[in-house]
Amino acid sequence: MWEEQIPLSKEPIDSRAFRDALGGFPTGVCLITMRQPDGKCEGLTVSSFNSVSLAPPLVLWSLTRDSPSADAFLNSKFFAINLLAADQQEVSNHFARRAVDKFAAFQGAFDAGLGGAPVLRDAVAVFECRNAFQTYGGDHIVFLAAVERFKANLARAPLVFARGRYAGVSNLHT
Repeated sequence: MWEEQIPLSKEPIDSRAFRDALGGFPTGVCLITMRQPDGKCEGLTVSSFNSVSLAPPLVLWSLTRDSPSADAFLNSKFFAINLLAADQQEVSNHFARRAVDKFAAFQGAFDAGLGGAPVLRDAVAVFECRNAFQTYGGDHIVFLAAVERFKANLARAPLVFARGRYAGVSNLHT
């Protein structure tokens, strides 16, 4: 595990100030989705997503260890990473909350992807992934995903998050 290989700092770090500093880096907003073997769908909003490799196509994202969905994602064979568009703040906010059935409010907005993972139709891009590897990194689980297929609609502006709120991006239209 990474934690065992990384020496701990002897200087205390103010976790709120650290979080605020990290928030100065704008990120895209994603909806990660999967279907459990019993048919129940899981979904959550994350901003911890990035590319790893083009050949083979690999991406990663992370999830807090204490998330109610952590076990479902750890045990999933496939999941979808849906990059949200600027006009999908409602979707982002909805899936960021805890709810019994988050998908009920968005009936008809998803198609079934690999392993039945819900794929958001109007996303900027969707990466359908095989759950390749996970490890613990502090208070998070880091997922390394092998991209099996993807689609993109780059005419849509992405949803961006920075400094604790959504941010606009004016010059990213194709």
